[in-house]
Amino acid sequence: MSLFKETIPVRGRPCPLLWDEHLARLARGCHRRLGISRPAEHDSGFAPWPRGGAGPRGASSRLLTRGSGGARLSPAGFAPNRGCVGSFADFAPPSRAGMRRVRVRHRRLRLASQPLLAGIKPPESSRECAGTRAEWNDDAIAEGVLSDDAGWLVEATAMNLFWQRAGRLETPRLTRCGVAGTLREALISRLDIHEVEAVDEALANADAAWLGNSVQGVWPVVRLDDAAGVERRRWALGVMHRTFQAEAHTLLGYPCP
Repeated sequence: MSLFKETIPVRGRPCPLLWDEHLARLARGCHRRLGISRPAEHDSGFAPWPRGGAGPRGASSRLLTRGSGGARLSPAGFAPNRGCVGSFADFAPPSRAGMRRVRVRHRRLRLASQPLLAGIKPPESSRECAGTRAEWNDDAIAEGVLSDDAGWLVEATAMNLFWQRAGRLETPRLTRCGVAGTLREALISRLDIHEVEAVDEALANADAAWLGNSVQGVWPVVRLDDAAGVERRRWALGVMHRTFQAEAHTLLGYPCP
């Protein structure tokens, strides 16, 4: 059975956030990963708002499958039906989410290049970046920074990566691998963010750096370590950090700095 999952932040009911970006990524995933058309918005189980749950804010997950089938890998081995299963969990960002500052560390693990699946969100269990804590045991490190097998920066374990260098906002180009997060897509459409191929030095030489996704919001990076845990760079928070973070948090309805 082939499947993948979309996790959609919800503010109030029924108010999915970054819905257009989620639909676009879902369509890409259906076409490129499952070889099916995406479900219609009115399909049972697909509506993004929760059917239950008491909280006004949460995360709505949609698990899409091609359907049941035999042992063969060919699509012909699958029944023509597909399933879309929905769930909802209450979620509220910490009251001081806008003040969070994080330490990150390069990971030794490299992501394999697979252009066919680059940008879409596969099941968590199939991603190389699952189990980020396996390379260290330090709760002070919030995230791991991943590069691909050619040495190009890609993303963090569960968040996209952004930085400002020489006055220009940049994010890794995800043509070989990596997940194009919906917050990333929304920010690219609103800000002058350049998608680039860059190695580790670009991040170490940046004037500011951030991690972000549609559930956690944006975290300014204040320290970068190499894969051995040796400090490479520290940043003091400045106006550029807060300005970029505020743009993202306004989209999500989160506290702004």
